[in-house]
Amino acid sequence: MVLQGDLYDITVVGAGPVGLYAAYYSGLRECKTKIIEMYPHVGGRLISMYPEKEIFDVAGYQRIVAAELIAELTGQAMQYDPVVVLDERVSGLRVLDERLIELTTHTGASHYTQAVVLTVGAGTALPRKLDVPNLISLEGNGIHYFLPAFEPLRGRKVLVVGGGNSAVDWAMALENVAAEVTLLNRSYTWTAHEAMVEKLLSSRVKVRYPYYGLKAVLGDDRVTGAVIWNEKSGLEETIAVDDIVLSIGMLANIEPFRQWGLDIVGDGIRVNTDMSTNLPGIFAAGDIVTYHGKIQLIASGAGEAATAIHSAKEFILEGVLGR
Repeated sequence: MVLQGDLYDITVVGAGPVGLYAAYYSGLRECKTKIIEMYPHVGGRLISMYPEKEIFDVAGYQRIVAAELIAELTGQAMQYDPVVVLDERVSGLRVLDERLIELTTHTGASHYTQAVVLTVGAGTALPRKLDVPNLISLEGNGIHYFLPAFEPLRGRKVLVVGGGNSAVDWAMALENVAAEVTLLNRSYTWTAHEAMVEKLLSSRVKVRYPYYGLKAVLGDDRVTGAVIWNEKSGLEETIAVDDIVLSIGMLANIEPFRQWGLDIVGDGIRVNTDMSTNLPGIFAAGDIVTYHGKIQLIASGAGEAATAIHSAKEFILEGVLGR
């Protein structure tokens, strides 16, 4: 038997930017709210991996540093006093009754709620890696997948690999920090936003594009250089670098969600237009969801979060009113 004091209206799983906004909107709708976050702090990957990265896709800000954005979102969410559970990873989900859901975590704890909103980003994700000589052996010694701080790279020669928003943003952020920045894009197109690519191409960053990839990492105990090549022409070049930043995407682990019975399409949870999933009382928003026309932006994730909370509140009211 679940005591009334232990039962929440809405539990938000994931306290990244989308999760924090979901918690805010849940409080605004006067729902008893709990947040469960796997990291020992709110902010998700923005804080653990990208705290100094500038964010450009949030309404009302021309640009804002990730840590500052999380501070603003945290203040917004906490005004309604949600219960925040940190350092617990949700490992199990069971629909026990029509409006009773049990969430279990890796600590063995159980949390009970009428509705769940999953805002888990890309889930438990790992950075993509390249199968090139010396890369794995030099991880932690000049090989980076995230940049928690830019200052350690001051005055150094940095090679950034990737053609997406994170790669372009990091290259631009390092332009006035590093002694030299080179960016490789092996594709003939960019997945980064067009305006940011235009700024990149007019900056001091040395852009090698298209078809340029990383062929080998040089160095014994630490990175000292790289062999880059043009995959179309086959021409190779050795350049001196002190650090290599790999920004070629994440590998999402979505198997836990599949095991819970959620409908998985590709690397995401399929949702309807009201952000409901195929399980009653389970809603989702942010990078983890997929639907036709989905855009991976913090701004669109916030809109999805509001829709998910609204739908969850309607779901709860249906039970109260007996509809």
